[in-house]
Amino acid sequence: MTKTTSPATPVLGARALNRATLDRQLLLRPSSLSAAAAIEHLLGLQAQNVKPPYYALAARLDGFVPEQLSTPMADREVVRIVSMRSTIHTHTADDCLTLRPFVQPARDRELTYFRKGLAGVDLDRLAALARDLVEAEPRTMKQLRDALCGEWPDADPQSLAVAARCRLPLVQVTPRGLWGRSGQVALTTAEHWLGRPAAPAPAPDAVVLRYLAAFGPASVKDMQTWAGLTRLREAFERLRPRLLTFRDEHGVELFDLPDAPRPDPQAPAPLRFLPEFDNLLLSHADRTRVVPPEYWGRSWQGNQAYCTLLVDGFLAGLWKLEQDTLVIEPFGRLTKAQRDEVIGEGERMLSAMHPRRPHDIRFGAVVRP
Repeated sequence: MTKTTSPATPVLGARALNRATLDRQLLLRPSSLSAAAAIEHLLGLQAQNVKPPYYALAARLDGFVPEQLSTPMADREVVRIVSMRSTIHTHTADDCLTLRPFVQPARDRELTYFRKGLAGVDLDRLAALARDLVEAEPRTMKQLRDALCGEWPDADPQSLAVAARCRLPLVQVTPRGLWGRSGQVALTTAEHWLGRPAAPAPAPDAVVLRYLAAFGPASVKDMQTWAGLTRLREAFERLRPRLLTFRDEHGVELFDLPDAPRPDPQAPAPLRFLPEFDNLLLSHADRTRVVPPEYWGRSWQGNQAYCTLLVDGFLAGLWKLEQDTLVIEPFGRLTKAQRDEVIGEGERMLSAMHPRRPHDIRFGAVVRP
């Protein structure tokens, strides 16, 4: 009897993964989605600072202007909260109330790093007291820290504040986060701000499917990097009959939704200006689908990330606004056509984000290692 063998698992090279991910990330062509719908599809936008989510949407949405995010944020349809990777994200209200519970195990694990400063502290009592404080009125971290120190004077003040942030879903209230508005970080609970209770954490399987729709094809380790969680393989294995599998060029198994877009690797990718901490560069364990190996480590220094430039879909340089000048610092020589595209996309971005401020565009020195 002849033994049959299964066909070899298809291999996806860096360009194939790049184009698929750009498509899922709404970066292969301008999207007509609303800001809230885009944020939902992307499972949130990293928002360590106020401005990055606005620039992230400007790179993705057709005709985006800042008010399209400021308005739903002011209306409490989207919020700023610590979620994945213990970093601030902009989420829809629904995702705030579900994804935060989903990553709660990571927040519990984070607390173990502060156990020395929390010796003798009843964490349940701390959470109840902190909830009463921030729901009475929004509090800054300093105000919260000072109040908690009054109850536990021998504990480490910073550890007390971290414990409150880890145990409670604390959102930043407006005007913080609104375009063109200033405001210090003041916190209350998501339930109080949104006027409804948190929902149960979604099943891991459901979040895996959403992650693949926004970031796939991807490995188990990729999603664990994005979520800041471990032990997600079981969810992938349960879903295996419903998913397609591939290998990358290093032999790592990748999962994907059967009907998800996987464009031709040679499909054109428009030039894009991305903010610091953009989802695209932070949501995979292996970032070579966007970051050429020779440019690894060039988009950040220490804890400081830089705004990045995509050329042909891959990281190719940095950019910054210096007063009234957009400065582009490429990692290598750009062709005349590429320089023209940089100028055209830069002008489009500036007119959308700063319509009443004239800007110059100039190329800085090529950034060398």
